Amino acid sequence: MTRRDYVTPDLFEVPRPAAPLPGSMDYRTTVCGLLSTMLEESGQSRFAIAAKVSELTGREVTKYMLDSYCAESREDYNAPAFIMPVIEVAAGSYVYSNWLASIRGGRLLVGRDALAAELGRVERMKEELAQQERAIKDQLRRGR
Repeated sequence: MTRRDYVTPDLFEVPRPAAPLPGSMDYRTTVCGLLSTMLEESGQSRFAIAAKVSELTGREVTKYMLDSYCAESREDYNAPAFIMPVIEVAAGSYVYSNWLASIRGGRLLVGRDALAAELGRVERMKEELAQQERAIKDQLRRGR
């Protein structure tokens, strides 16, 4: 099985949502791969991650459950959506969130990156408002 890089988007590519074509959005295999990647890259045992997820959710989550969520062959045993962010927290990962943002046409920004992006948006708004202000002033001057 070849490993896919779900984490590193092309930095200069405009994010676009996945095309909603019939039969194209069965992401079960992809989610299994993402979970496997998160668990492997965490440097922790699946027992430790299961214990942390159990602690955070107040529900029992076992290593066997994590193994089943990662197994493509276990088609009837899918990771519930509510547990995905908890597994990310326990694994110290953003792999799933990055992937989810990318298939919806976005890009995940966390912490200071999110603030820097917001600052850039505010600066663009200021420039646009300054242009509008100049245009209005020019029109007022011509109208005298």
